[in-house]
Amino acid sequence: MKIFVCVNPASAAGRTGKRWPEIAAAIRSRLGDFESAFTQTSREAGKLVRQALLGGADLIVSVGGDGTHNEVVQGFFTDEHTPTPVRPGATLAIVPTGTGGDLRRTLGLPRDPLEAIKLLADRKRIVDVGHLEFTRHDGGPGAAYFINVCSFGMSGLVDKIVNESSKAFGGRLSFLLGVGQASLKYKNQGVRLRLDGGEWLTRTVNNVAIANARYYGGGMMIAPDADPGDGLFDVVIVGDVGTFEMVAALGPLYSGKHVGRDKIEVYRARRIEAVPASAGEVVLIDLDGEQPGRLPGILTVIPGALKICVGPNVADDVVCDADA
Repeated sequence: MKIFVCVNPASAAGRTGKRWPEIAAAIRSRLGDFESAFTQTSREAGKLVRQALLGGADLIVSVGGDGTHNEVVQGFFTDEHTPTPVRPGATLAIVPTGTGGDLRRTLGLPRDPLEAIKLLADRKRIVDVGHLEFTRHDGGPGAAYFINVCSFGMSGLVDKIVNESSKAFGGRLSFLLGVGQASLKYKNQGVRLRLDGGEWLTRTVNNVAIANARYYGGGMMIAPDADPGDGLFDVVIVGDVGTFEMVAALGPLYSGKHVGRDKIEVYRARRIEAVPASAGEVVLIDLDGEQPGRLPGILTVIPGALKICVGPNVADDVVCDADA
């Protein structure tokens, strides 16, 4: 098995780079020899992974945070507009070292990267990948893939605040501080949504999450029933809530008990079109913890597009053979 490890040394405020020698030793002990590369710039991970897959890599290990894992996923496909796999059958594994840790929660992986490494390549499952067409900050068209959650509204502003901070406080606290700052600045926005070609829904929202997986925002269980392998997005609309309502909802958001509460709507769909309700409104997008642009956007599920390593708590009936 040919292994390529993509490392973001800057994740977790540079702690990943400092821990790399012990992380590398643990990976080598678990899997044997591997090739590796450090990312130097944003979006470089996708290019490195694509080159590795074209060179015959069977297993890609992403070392970093949710943003790094998102960038790595880009490299599994021919380009941002063409969801053709570069190397069908190749597997992704993650070693979580970043701030949020949301993807590893859905995958059932431990928080400690050294403990996560002990599980590498043990169990795998096939998951869906989301595809997003969006508007870049310069007004041009953009596109990207995601495996966790894409959202828009206040979460886009939270991303901007968190990613401009040092993230020195770690995942949940960094995001809570970001939510606190964003709630003082953000005003709920009007958006229009169309699910699977149906009627347009017009809503004033605090946030809308298009969830392939269950968690975002440093541990918020925004979509408790989301299954990354069911071919559907869970669409969670947090409506016209005020600042105090949002603060009161934080506990239920982290536990997944917000579903069914007033001003929360949940739908399921394969394709979502989203536009600002009024011309000139800037609705920022959150894509797996990064802030790539704004609406208008179109989100589409690509069923069964990726094989990924999972932890022991993921149900056996969705796990494929370790050697598959």
